[in-house]
Amino acid sequence: MQSGPHPELIESPLSRHITQDGVPLTINIVRIATEPGWSLEVVNARGTSIVWSDAFASDREADAAFRKTLAEEGVQAFLDK
Repeated sequence: MQSGPHPELIESPLSRHITQDGVPLTINIVRIATEPGWSLEVVNARGTSIVWSDAFASDREADAAFRKTLAEEGVQAFLDK
């Protein structure tokens, strides 16, 4: 079975790798080139992906949501349970 072409992704300059309290995280903020909303994904060192279900109006809003979760819940919010 063959699928169609993959959509072009636009990566935000706010995407990055960080280490918080010794825990490495990858923050991916992207959008499909033909769509307005930005998606937010955080990947931990074990490869577990945490994706927000709602799209954000801007990459800055997506980054703010990540920062808010990190501030309120700590790095534990992104670890495997």
